[in-house]
Amino acid sequence: MSTKNLTINGQAVVAQENQSILEVALANDIHIPRLCYDPRVSATGSCRLCVVEVEGENGLQTSCTRLAEEGMKVETETPTIRASRKMTLEFFLSEHDARCTSCDSDGDCLLQDYSYEYGADLGHFGSLVPEESGPVYTGGNRGIIYDPAKCVRCQLCVKICSEVAMVDALALKGRALDVRISTAFDLPLNETTCELCGLCVSACPTAALWESAAVGKGRAKDLEKVRTTCTYCGVGCQIDLNVNTKTNRIVRVTSEAGSVVNDGNTCVKGRFGAQFVSSPDRLTTPLIRENGEFREASWEEALKVAGEGLAKARDDHGPEGIAFLSSCRCTNEENFLMQKIARTAGQTNNIDQCATTCHAPTVAGLATAFGSGAMTNSIDEIKDVETLFIIGSNPTEAHPIIGYEMKKALRKGAKMIVCDPRKTWVAKRADIHIQQAHGSDNLLINAMMRHLLDIELYDKEFVAERVENFEAFVENLKGFDIEAAAEGCGVSADDIRAAAEMYAKGTPSAIFYTLGITEHTCGTENVMNLANLAMLTGHIGKRSSGVNPLRGQNNVQGGCDMGAIHSVFPGYQKVADEAVREKFGSAWGVEIPTNRGGRITDFVEKAGEGVLKGLYAFGEDPVRSEPNQTKVIENLKKLDFIVVQEIFMTETAKLADVVLPATCFAEKDGTFTNSERRVQRVRKAVDAPGLARPDWQILCDVSTAMGYPMSYESPSEIFDEMASLTPSYGGMSYERIDDVGLQWPCPSDDHPGTEFLHQGQFTRGKGLMNPITFRPPDEVPDGDYPLVLSTGRTLYHYNIGNMTRGSEVINQKEAESFVEVNPKDAERLGIRHGDRVRVTTRRGSVVVLARVADRTRPGAVWMPFHFAETSTNLLTNDAFDNITRTAEYKCCACKVELAEELEPALGD
Repeated sequence: MSTKNLTINGQAVVAQENQSILEVALANDIHIPRLCYDPRVSATGSCRLCVVEVEGENGLQTSCTRLAEEGMKVETETPTIRASRKMTLEFFLSEHDARCTSCDSDGDCLLQDYSYEYGADLGHFGSLVPEESGPVYTGGNRGIIYDPAKCVRCQLCVKICSEVAMVDALALKGRALDVRISTAFDLPLNETTCELCGLCVSACPTAALWESAAVGKGRAKDLEKVRTTCTYCGVGCQIDLNVNTKTNRIVRVTSEAGSVVNDGNTCVKGRFGAQFVSSPDRLTTPLIRENGEFREASWEEALKVAGEGLAKARDDHGPEGIAFLSSCRCTNEENFLMQKIARTAGQTNNIDQCATTCHAPTVAGLATAFGSGAMTNSIDEIKDVETLFIIGSNPTEAHPIIGYEMKKALRKGAKMIVCDPRKTWVAKRADIHIQQAHGSDNLLINAMMRHLLDIELYDKEFVAERVENFEAFVENLKGFDIEAAAEGCGVSADDIRAAAEMYAKGTPSAIFYTLGITEHTCGTENVMNLANLAMLTGHIGKRSSGVNPLRGQNNVQGGCDMGAIHSVFPGYQKVADEAVREKFGSAWGVEIPTNRGGRITDFVEKAGEGVLKGLYAFGEDPVRSEPNQTKVIENLKKLDFIVVQEIFMTETAKLADVVLPATCFAEKDGTFTNSERRVQRVRKAVDAPGLARPDWQILCDVSTAMGYPMSYESPSEIFDEMASLTPSYGGMSYERIDDVGLQWPCPSDDHPGTEFLHQGQFTRGKGLMNPITFRPPDEVPDGDYPLVLSTGRTLYHYNIGNMTRGSEVINQKEAESFVEVNPKDAERLGIRHGDRVRVTTRRGSVVVLARVADRTRPGAVWMPFHFAETSTNLLTNDAFDNITRTAEYKCCACKVELAEELEPALGD
């Protein structure tokens, strides 16, 4: 890439190719005023504040649109420039409602700052603001307000909606002084493609756009900003909680452009999903069950009862009689403590967390193939991928910020292959969309690889040098019939061949997947087969090229890293290794248990069998998250003793003997590890409600009550202990990760972290190619249950808790559950869009709204799992992956029929 040398205000600077003068100036800490510039979108030059003088050129140049050239001499603060900016600002002020003292943006407004800096006269051109100005336009939504009298028509909101979010919900309306921001045909915002991501608000320089709920709750200059990590999906967005310290409330959530990993972008959950923090439904005091009812208790009493009950299960029934369920919604430090408690105070390896529900096949499958079960590339690399291969994933809804990065790649000309039974946003825009039958992924992947072998379009050098077991892999595919596989997938064989060739030829290509791959009885085999595809083509171990599982919960990567898994300690050090057991036993002063241990799905079954007697569940709700909910409840009720540590009264908490009120992410310090292996800080912003305590303190107290004393001064002390025992985190500390975090492996204090994995060599040495044969789903449609049901996440909600459901803004977009039905099936069943229908499987039934659209294949329906009142897991099948025991949430047989008239939308 060529560079250019120039001077700005006499300072020698170097410009990169295609950099504007403004970008070069900002990169060298040279300030140039601007209202219409945002680094996330293309420049317009409309505000005229960034004008500069270029030697030898007539007039003033807008520095945001003028590219830097070799030998340029630029001045940014001459008298002519200052006079021009002053006049421009005075024009803006003549059209602006300049009641700054009562404006929510007071103290954080560029127009205010520049007017002061340049001495702009508010009355120079008089006032063109209509007398009736003041009321704001909401566009029929509760999330965002618009005040035309504060708008400077910079177009940033329109551009960021179009170029970054790519939803094109906003448009300019009117002419001259009547120009305002609106929507196409003046539709109410809620009836447009708007996703309420709030990017328009983030780009607005003058508070013309603002969050409705934040109005009047505190001026910007009076709010304290606390940088932390988002508590929703695994992207790990850096957000600022804007706190009114007088009321102990989060007023709004913002993010700074340029921040890692999200560049100031947020999704609807990140921006509008913090309302749950101050929910009146939060648990605020310990509870103990007596005579079948809960009563309030002191911490001293609750901890005593909890400790004695768990100790009794341990002492009376041994290591198989007690289990610990950790939480991927909570910090690394707390997950480290929970697995430590299990193996010390609990004397068992019965420790698990939600990865079993989602990405345990990723950990097992990629560790088998590569030696490391994590996303191989960084999120920042996605924009440079030439061929995106997306399978079993809906990134623009489940991981919207990663979706934005994919959209950047598309704008740069990337090709995209999407394999998904549903027509998602990415599927509709794919170069090739393969709408395969549910559960046929391995047929599809094998067919692609068979074709690449047939035409010898694979990386022979990479295979020879970097992998082993290739001969067995090839032998497994001998005689494999691509045409028969295509028929089994219900797709075109030509599409399979075209997709294989497009992926193989990409320079670079990268695979992205989520639970559409893992939540099957063959989930681990699916993951290993994707690893096969990457190794066969050599698309691994390079920048922007690899296999990338997108993790679902905010800290599911960290929960696994911390050893909250029955078979491994922190850093995936194997419990079966005697030397590793001795290492941790010596550090903790105990003899480490050697029982095999189990997963949450084992815990439920062992409870039903009478083997498991005591459960300590921390930040997880297995009643709602596990399949076949009726059976889960029946089995958990057979336990002698349950302790639940939570922020809300969950369905599992309702079964508990002791409930301990905990803190959420905004009320404590710690770290999360995001999907790209980046360890980032979580910081306390507000005080916890009532008597709720930080989880790490409760965990220490419970351990002590069980007979293993545990005490720390702070989360950083816990982190240091963890790092000292975990080689992949060994070079990390709070000091080192304070700014932008570090990506593991980071083995030493001087190590910079690892952006992408397996460069030159796999973690296990050579990559292992695994021969995979197709296995159908456990339950397939038949005469009684003729449809396939699949479940998943929507853009507007998160998992199964009370977090997003408590947001008025989010609920206006999606307030209740639904089932997507293909129009052909709907016509056959006599179902219309908006009808109430009953969805039934062999395990239960629920009544929900019908959404009739061609998003699903004929013969298939789809439902979200967010709604407790119509719990989808009353329907799902408790059939499990043969290696990780992850349930087959993506395939089960069902029937759909019109509900009886006026039948409520409630689960049976």
